[in-house]
Amino acid sequence: MPISPPGSARSAGLRPATAAVARTTLTAVEQLAGGLGTALLAFVLFAWLLLVAAASLIGVGLLLVPGALRAVRGLADRERARLGRWGVEVPSPGPVPRTVRAALRSPVVGRELAWVAAHATGGLLWTLIGVVLPLYAVRDTTYPLWRPLLPDEVESEGLWWWGEDTVSGVLAVALLGLGWAALTVGAAPRMARLQARTARWFLTPPGTDLSLRVAQLTASRAAALDAHVSELRRIERSLHDGTQNRMVAVTVLLGAARRSLARDPAGTDELLERAQDAAELALAELRSVVRSIVPPVLADRGLAEALAGLAAACPVPCQVEVDVSVRCPASVEATAYFAVAEALTNVARHSGARAATVTVRQGDGRLVVRVADDGRGGADERAGSGLAGIRGRVEAHDGTLRVVSPAGGPTVVEAELPCGS
Repeated sequence: MPISPPGSARSAGLRPATAAVARTTLTAVEQLAGGLGTALLAFVLFAWLLLVAAASLIGVGLLLVPGALRAVRGLADRERARLGRWGVEVPSPGPVPRTVRAALRSPVVGRELAWVAAHATGGLLWTLIGVVLPLYAVRDTTYPLWRPLLPDEVESEGLWWWGEDTVSGVLAVALLGLGWAALTVGAAPRMARLQARTARWFLTPPGTDLSLRVAQLTASRAAALDAHVSELRRIERSLHDGTQNRMVAVTVLLGAARRSLARDPAGTDELLERAQDAAELALAELRSVVRSIVPPVLADRGLAEALAGLAAACPVPCQVEVDVSVRCPASVEATAYFAVAEALTNVARHSGARAATVTVRQGDGRLVVRVADDGRGGADERAGSGLAGIRGRVEAHDGTLRVVSPAGGPTVVEAELPCGS
């Protein structure tokens, strides 16, 4: 058996980890960029609110207060929707108070006004830093490539605080870019989490945490029951349409062989051979049904080997990257396996894709499963593509499912499952 070089296993293990860090950083920068958009809107709205407050001191601005409150609620709901795309949904508190007196008594309005002030000042600076860091990293790291394109007068003025007209100066700029990149990788995810946590604290209506959690658990319990019933129906249908019909055929053939045993021994041998073939087919179909419940490779060799088998059987070329340090509970692994199996089935049947990627990573007590393809997109849960079944399985484990499939592609199906590790 060929032996891999000592460094090959180490490099193979580093590649998924590097890809996971890159995805985490890009996701964090994307979240900060979205926060910067709402921060700019909050800055404009905050300036308008200050004008309305100043005008209200002389009575004129009181007429503008209802419209200002509606603008605050609209921006707050926009931020709630943005936060919901990256985590647990933040519920809207309902209609805006119609009178100034009711607005003054409402704790929700006060928290929203405080969020606008905080987001327009510190939040704007915070998200701006998070977005500028990767821009600086790209600019400085690539400086040796685009420096020759600069006009001579710009080149002579110097873009940094040292002279970069020498080889050492150019290398210093590139090293600075690497420093910006390292700072982005280390700081961007933390900055995104802090920004989201602050916004959730301000924008979550008081007293709704417990009721929201109860509603989520109720929905998860209903999804678990629906998934259980659907699975029983699938197994029953598979046994009825396949194995049961084969066993009936075996019974009929054995009865015919028994009746022809005395008068036609040669024909009896043929009937017994056909009965044996039918019994073997029934056993094969029964094994297939059993494997569809919990694949043996999943229990014996783990999630990585099971997913590799799915990728090998997929007619679309599929790459698998699994970064799982410890085994998850069997039910979580089974849910991840069937989610990937259904997603790859959709890729093969509906997407028209030329390539697909399955990525699994573990961290912060969550198992994140991501299936992406370069197909035509347009996947819809309501069109019977199997996505609804994936969502039911995932939500039955108190997980979340995100499907992004614009027309023209690509399609990304990402599930997060709590794995208790």
